[in-house]
Amino acid sequence: MKDLAAFFEKAGCEQVRTWLQSGNVVFQAAMADAPAIVQSVSQDISEQFGLNIPIITRTLEDLEQVAQGNPFPDEKIETKFLHVSFLKDLPEPARLESLAADRSPPDRFQVFGRDIFLYLPNGVARTKLTNQYFDRKLKTISTVRNWNTVLKLLQIGADL
Repeated sequence: MKDLAAFFEKAGCEQVRTWLQSGNVVFQAAMADAPAIVQSVSQDISEQFGLNIPIITRTLEDLEQVAQGNPFPDEKIETKFLHVSFLKDLPEPARLESLAADRSPPDRFQVFGRDIFLYLPNGVARTKLTNQYFDRKLKTISTVRNWNTVLKLLQIGADL
């Protein structure tokens, strides 16, 4: 994570913070610089580690909307069963229609823009609502974070 933070600093980011060993990085930068930052960090990771790692970014405002947009608030669920899949791209409406709501009962999902809220009562290891499923169906790249991580990243970002 120390190397990862250094890559973001080298790309011009300020107040770079990482969260655990999760690959999550919170930083300050101008929105206009985001594509160049992603390209620079991706290149540094590739050169230093030989890995092609997709980078998915969200603004503090995006995370605030996710935190407020939980579609399962009235249900008595433990937050350990709530996750968010962050999509790199906004999915095409026709691709959204190809998603099977009954793919992995009792698991459920709701798509809002570039985010998919997942309620996985049997746990993330037992669901068929995987990154590979959403990536294939929606023709994008995704990364999943549990609800507590989403809230922690929001807190870190708000404290910068």
